[in-house]
Amino acid sequence: MKPRSPTLEGFRAIFRRPSFGLAEIAWRWSFGAAASLLLGFSFFEFLDTLPVGKADLLLLRTRQLPLIYSAVAHIFRGSAFRVAEAAVVLVLTLGAAWIVIASLGRAATVNALLSYFRDSSTSTLEYKEKNNWRLRSLFALNFFRLGATLAAAVGCLAAILLSAATSRPPDPAPGSALLIFFTVTMLVWFTWSTLNWFLSLAAIFVVADGEDTFGAITAAIDLCRARPGSVFAAGTWFSLAHITAFVLATSIVAFPLDFAPYLPTGVVLGGLLLVTLLYFAVADFLYVGRLAAYVAIVEIPASQVSTAPEPPALPLAGSRLDPDIHSSPAVDASELILSDVPASS
Repeated sequence: MKPRSPTLEGFRAIFRRPSFGLAEIAWRWSFGAAASLLLGFSFFEFLDTLPVGKADLLLLRTRQLPLIYSAVAHIFRGSAFRVAEAAVVLVLTLGAAWIVIASLGRAATVNALLSYFRDSSTSTLEYKEKNNWRLRSLFALNFFRLGATLAAAVGCLAAILLSAATSRPPDPAPGSALLIFFTVTMLVWFTWSTLNWFLSLAAIFVVADGEDTFGAITAAIDLCRARPGSVFAAGTWFSLAHITAFVLATSIVAFPLDFAPYLPTGVVLGGLLLVTLLYFAVADFLYVGRLAAYVAIVEIPASQVSTAPEPPALPLAGSRLDPDIHSSPAVDASELILSDVPASS
């Protein structure tokens, strides 16, 4: 059987079945749109609760920055508790909604990819009816992902506070503060990205093998230990493709900005929004492609995965070549190798 590359299988899946990427875009963008509307509505509702007196309006109309700052500070005075209260409610609400939607979306996507590689036709509805307990495992994995994200946000906030405590007005040290901030932030980001990657990979084993939450995490770790080359290759190539898409998007964004002095503001903002949406769409397609590559690693036996041929083993000193092995006519397989010839005294 011809060897197969899981990375190529991942790219082939998103090109042959664009519905995989479109489905990913559908549930991600639907949640993003709903979350944006909820945040915008909450922001305007919060603004309606702020008291604005006649003196504040007078200061705002002066168009003098010190007076405007004084008016804004007076308006927002005492509203920190309401901001914290609204933030907690929004985080809990959006977090719970994301856990449910992401679990259902990931179950549908992985089940479709398994059907693609197994050439089966198991529907997502049938999956939910017969294996509802697996969804609870996906809920738990996404709950852990949400917890890791919140912990990373707290870690970044701690990096800001720690760097601010390092450099104070009596003894300023901006270089040390910046170094501490970037070091702590990079450590937090690396830890979060590693945990998030393992939890995302574990979702495959929940759907494919019916593993529970911790069994799926263990299976993901075992896969990385058993097939490290294939996992690393798939992640590397799709990461390079993602970086390329980001570089192209940032380069294309420069065109609407160059015409900003000559075009209406709405046209420039529309161009920026279009490029941003296209980049997000490509990123979602590449994410599904990488997920398809991981599913291919799980489904394709190791014996069928294309690997580089190993070099033939060299003969040991004092051994004779096997006469049955085909060799060059210029070499006599029955002769000793050069290092075994006795040296003349």
